[in-house]
Amino acid sequence: MGKIENRTLNERAYDEIKRSLIAGHFRPSDVLVTRTLAENYGISTTPVREALQRLVGERQLVLLPNRSVAVPAWDVEKYLELARIRRELEGLAAELAAQNITDKKIRVLEKVVLDIEKSITSKDISVYVNLNQQFHFAIYESANSPRLLQMIQDVWGQVGPYFLELFSDPVYESVANTEHVLILESLKARDAAGVRKHIVADIASAAEVLEPRIQELASKDDRTALGSLR
Repeated sequence: MGKIENRTLNERAYDEIKRSLIAGHFRPSDVLVTRTLAENYGISTTPVREALQRLVGERQLVLLPNRSVAVPAWDVEKYLELARIRRELEGLAAELAAQNITDKKIRVLEKVVLDIEKSITSKDISVYVNLNQQFHFAIYESANSPRLLQMIQDVWGQVGPYFLELFSDPVYESVANTEHVLILESLKARDAAGVRKHIVADIASAAEVLEPRIQELASKDDRTALGSLR
């Protein structure tokens, strides 16, 4: 996490924390310590505290009984609902992007797809998650629909913490880049329906892997909580 410059510190702190949520830098149930974040960003605790409160108000984060702020716990029903929403919002953004995307942006996406393949080969999950985000948002930004993009960012802020579990099932490795390649081919052909189809398929394949894993982790947390009460 980079240092934050002295310009609208509240907004910058908010943006940085939200970017970290989207990128999967935090995991479910992680407690966000105000002082630690402030030190990482090189600012005082006040703008960080206000940014955290704002994210709690947006339900990106939750306030615990002890007044700490945390990433929401594992919740399979919530994740599946968000996956359904993602299919609609991101499918629409993909269709719009197919009509507007530039050749320059397509060349950028070609490199990202190659880098994604390298991250899979090297089993570097954190790099994969980062590149996957870059790939998707490069497309959604090309939709030229800022309100739609904001909605997608808000949803990703809630699903991002789950993404480091994508490779918990070894099967995912074989399909992790498949739809990206097909999305890219459809973009090159300016095939809006094809881009939407493969974006939706990409989200669905991730959900298929994550659903049982999230259920497993949620059950584990429940057992741990129950044990602490005994």
